[in-house]
Amino acid sequence: MKLNYKIIIYFFGLLLLFNGSFMLLAALLSFCYKDGATFNLFLTGISVLLFGVLVMFCTKNHTKEMNKREGYLVVTFGWIVMTLSGTLPYLFTGAIPEFTNAIFETISGYTTTGSTILNDIESLPKGILFWRSLTHWIGGMGIIVLAIAILPLLGIGGMQLFVAEAPGPSADKLHPRITDTAKRLWLIYFGYTAAETLFLSLAGMSFFDALNHSMSTLSTGGFSTKNASLSHWNDSPMIQYIVILFMFLAGTNFVLSYFAFKGNVRKVVRDEEFKLYFKFIVIFTLIVGGILYFNSSLDTTSAFDHPMVWGVGEGSFRHALFQVVAIVTTTGFVSADYTLWAPFLLVFIFGLMFLGGSAGSTSGGVKIVRHLVLIKNGFLEFKRSLHPSAILPVRYNNKSVSGEIVFNVLGFFILYMLSFIVGSLGFAFLGLDFQSAIGVAASSLGNVGPALGEFGPSHNFFEMPAAGKWWAAFLMLIGRLELFTVLILLTPFFWRNR
Repeated sequence: MKLNYKIIIYFFGLLLLFNGSFMLLAALLSFCYKDGATFNLFLTGISVLLFGVLVMFCTKNHTKEMNKREGYLVVTFGWIVMTLSGTLPYLFTGAIPEFTNAIFETISGYTTTGSTILNDIESLPKGILFWRSLTHWIGGMGIIVLAIAILPLLGIGGMQLFVAEAPGPSADKLHPRITDTAKRLWLIYFGYTAAETLFLSLAGMSFFDALNHSMSTLSTGGFSTKNASLSHWNDSPMIQYIVILFMFLAGTNFVLSYFAFKGNVRKVVRDEEFKLYFKFIVIFTLIVGGILYFNSSLDTTSAFDHPMVWGVGEGSFRHALFQVVAIVTTTGFVSADYTLWAPFLLVFIFGLMFLGGSAGSTSGGVKIVRHLVLIKNGFLEFKRSLHPSAILPVRYNNKSVSGEIVFNVLGFFILYMLSFIVGSLGFAFLGLDFQSAIGVAASSLGNVGPALGEFGPSHNFFEMPAAGKWWAAFLMLIGRLELFTVLILLTPFFWRNR
């Protein structure tokens, strides 16, 4: 079967149309703040928008059917098209004049990773800072649609486990109900962003900072308008608690938020993934907070840069909760440099980079639901050893999980770990030390943001070799798009006409 290239290119034009419109929004904000970047942002936005319209016009007579192969191409190359066009505001304004750095910053934005090459964030024009946060927000919106509509269609393991709870595709072409689902979830996404902006403004942030951090939080991205990230507000506990709340919500399946707003709270609290997600955060916070509180050898001056308004005990709990939620949800905000904490905590936080938030959220990583399936299947293997003739299916939310999905999840986990190993070897080959290599590989693949070693929370990625930035960008992309979606394009049988 030949590929329907027209519908693929048509989607690229649609993405450019969206991208150009958001660039014009950044230009409008730049004009309001008179930061000197308005004309270049406007010129970039108009150019991208018009090119998108031209592409859509030239491919308007496309066949509307889309099969799996075309779906893979739209998802992967769509992200690349967004990234290439998204570099233009940085290049045209001179905010990031070097192409490799601009690519790194842009793909880090769209994949909601949050790693940065910028040394002095606060010196950038507000229009550029806003565009930088918008790349997160756009990427977060795209991930919601991806998880609800596209990945189940492509058969990506784990995503099918909740698709029955939300209207989705039922054939090899996009179902009209996907549009309705996407609209509802985008409305929740927008509503959460507006609510956090309001709460942060009331808690003492400027409106500009509140808006940017809200977009970064709900997308689980991690870009900040301050060089010190959220530790800039260490003397404002309420601001950090608000961010913690919305990071938690962003790491939760957005379909559950929809049910909660409809009044079906019972469905939320009975969801197995949500319960495990909540338990993980509580248990991990108690472990980290307890060690921070009782470890007298800890350099608390370095860990807590500002005086604690509510006392050291509250500070230990808050920083523990903040960093656990930020890493588990792959948001990547920092309230402290966790690389200066006890060695056990450094290894512990490194392990959290492999967890990920819920399926159907904007989080990256392996996802809680996959860990849940792996744990349940592992326990069942003991029973199967004792009772080899018994039929013991994995059950999720009181429903049997098909063997196909279990094998898909197992395959995903193996491929994820292999990608991490190969990623680490790649960084080591480029000269990074052991801690930095495994830290950057885990952070990039899991879309976490801050890593370990030379690229920890108090550093950025500016000094990374150019080849390392491209390698990290590749890992960000495959991690964000659930591995199979990108890696299948590297197989020869994908391109054979059938």
